[in-house]
Amino acid sequence: MAKAEDWAETLDELSRRRDHSRAMGGDERVARHHGKGKLDARGRIQHLVDKGSFREFGTLVGGDIAADGIITGAALIDGRPVMVGAEDFTTLAGSIGPGGNAKRYRLAELALRDRVPMVMLLEGAGFRPSGEHYGRTPTDLLAQAQCSGKVPTVGGLFGPSAGHGALVAPVCDWTIMTGQGAIFTAGPPVVKESTGEDISKEELGGPSVALASGVIHNLGADDAAVLDDIRRYLSFFPSSAWSYPSSTPAGEGTGHRATPELLDIVPRGNRQVYDMSDVLDVVFDDSGWFEVQPRFGRAMITALARLGGHPIAVVANQPKVLAGSIDADAADKAAHFIMVADAFHLPIVFLADNPGMLPGSRSEKTGVLRSGARMFAAQTAASTIKLHVTLRKAYGFGSMVMSLLGFDNQSATFAYPGATMGAMSAAALSRASNATEDLEAKLRQAEVDASFRSAGHLGFDDLIHPQETRDVLLDALERGLYSRQAAAQPVTRTVITP
Repeated sequence: MAKAEDWAETLDELSRRRDHSRAMGGDERVARHHGKGKLDARGRIQHLVDKGSFREFGTLVGGDIAADGIITGAALIDGRPVMVGAEDFTTLAGSIGPGGNAKRYRLAELALRDRVPMVMLLEGAGFRPSGEHYGRTPTDLLAQAQCSGKVPTVGGLFGPSAGHGALVAPVCDWTIMTGQGAIFTAGPPVVKESTGEDISKEELGGPSVALASGVIHNLGADDAAVLDDIRRYLSFFPSSAWSYPSSTPAGEGTGHRATPELLDIVPRGNRQVYDMSDVLDVVFDDSGWFEVQPRFGRAMITALARLGGHPIAVVANQPKVLAGSIDADAADKAAHFIMVADAFHLPIVFLADNPGMLPGSRSEKTGVLRSGARMFAAQTAASTIKLHVTLRKAYGFGSMVMSLLGFDNQSATFAYPGATMGAMSAAALSRASNATEDLEAKLRQAEVDASFRSAGHLGFDDLIHPQETRDVLLDALERGLYSRQAAAQPVTRTVITP
């Protein structure tokens, strides 16, 4: 008959190996890491997930190299399952060995198999120089790419991330970094050896570079702030493309209400500047909204919010930047955001107030037309619920990328009275055609009358009073939600992105 003491030696060995793995790079290295104001890899997981919910796999991978430099497992965030991987910089700089590579692949494989989000917490040096040939060993990026559009993927960057590990971030749907983060193809020593350029990691891929280039979406003050934002971001999304976003229970700040404040926020004159952020504060639920990529393409606001408790995505022109003109960065940002929102069935609210695509030689050199076409392709291919409001103006292609174009599968389109639209503004058309004073006056009057004329031909569903904005959007959204009469499925994409 078996006795418990027969297990003692074997279980002691298991405990010893587990303790070695959980010690990461050892007390000295962990203390040095904490001394930089950082959480260690296991501390990051503990802060991110629901208390006591983390269940590790691959604990003993790596043997003497604790967890082979990456901690992986399943956990809960707000009661919902997720897969989490955290690179351990205290162990060989979080570099990737054969075992770590297998764990990363398994993590993405399980996320897709079980249809749950995947979160990667990054701080590592890329593949570990070992002289070992990886052969046909599958790479984690292959599995991660299979997750795209099927389960939400999020990357958090807490320190330097180079080489293969750095590629995880841009393959994610959304990424966020701390002020101590840096991301690059190769670090400063390799750059010095390859090109002769002497450069610091901050100058090469720190926040000022990564945010300006659009490689990273958001910035957090420290490790805890980044982890809190990851939780908040995921709260807007379903667990996978096989489910719909969950609505919060009706409560204060989620119901119908008039929005007379918009009469003081949105100027009647097209040339006056205002902050579109103030419109979002008024129109959406009191729980607040979460801006995605605020430091890139600033002429466009892309945000996650709730309307009547229902998670939504918001794409809005920002009149206080470039007068709301859509430049290449703004269009690229919006295109990616729209595709992510559509993939996970978030309704999209478009708030338009722009004079069109940004003209000029500098804009053309950045490929504004290609980027605009990319945004148009993303929004017209989107099969989710689409709602549109033109607040003051939307000209030319700038109206089409903002989903004003008729017969484009919108659930509802609205405009404020006096909103102007057309191929271009009356002022621009007058200059382009060398119009006489009389003709220019007629063009300006036609511009003023444009909203009423368009409403008379059902150019949009209705003209609305600004104080009705929240109510008409909420009514249209709740009607549109009735379209969810079949089980959710991943989006099938047929458009070749420009």
